[in-house]
Amino acid sequence: MPEDILVDIKKDYVLSKLRDGERIDGRKFEEFRRVEVKTGVIEKAEGSALVRLGNTQVVVGIKMQPGEPFPDTPDKGIIIVNAELVPLASPTFEPGPPDETSIELARVVDRGIRESEAVDLSRLCIEAGKSVWIVFVDIHALDDDGNLLDASAIASIAALMSTKVPASRFGLGEDFDLPVNDFPVSVTSLIVGNRFLVDPSRDELSVGNTTLTVTVDRNDSIVAMQKSGDYLLSENLLDQIIDASISASKKMREEVLKQISKA
Repeated sequence: MPEDILVDIKKDYVLSKLRDGERIDGRKFEEFRRVEVKTGVIEKAEGSALVRLGNTQVVVGIKMQPGEPFPDTPDKGIIIVNAELVPLASPTFEPGPPDETSIELARVVDRGIRESEAVDLSRLCIEAGKSVWIVFVDIHALDDDGNLLDASAIASIAALMSTKVPASRFGLGEDFDLPVNDFPVSVTSLIVGNRFLVDPSRDELSVGNTTLTVTVDRNDSIVAMQKSGDYLLSENLLDQIIDASISASKKMREEVLKQISKA
């Protein structure tokens, strides 16, 4: 059966369920899929995490090395986020250099970490103006079944929480835990008419790409937002999405921290 016919069938099915006030997998409109988190999955990395959100899977590895600070922040470490979307993860991913999707994903994840001040960059200064620790966050998509962004954000912060700064390798004293002070959670909602679906699956995304991502820190403060798609959003619906995002972020943070603590 041609791919475009399959897409139309999925789209009609999603829309018919929405008209009945339901989602195709039985979830509530404001509910994430089941999440599974494992840390320490890459032996040679300073920190790592594997996250499965429904059938979406992401692995994140952390590498660190000393380097020169940015001129405007001479006494703070540096975080650099990269995302690789390999063709095996999705039929829509193409081989080659990073495209707009991977660049946007990396920027949104980076913004959530940076704006929430999740990592205390001041404690990553080795010598002000000369040397600081550079933290490389490398995101690799293994399987994209929708909402790769939120899965990547969860995996990134989980990997950072498991990271040891390799000071002894560079003759800079003893290794120490990366200073992580917050756990930002991004919540992506698919907007369909006057409804929204938290954590859309790939089949749900067949109805369009109009999404809003809200990143929330431990204090329920919004630290970042990302709008995707060309649409107008009413103030009332925006308020609903924000309230749902805050609520969903709390539940997700609690579940991930519980899994990490048992590891």
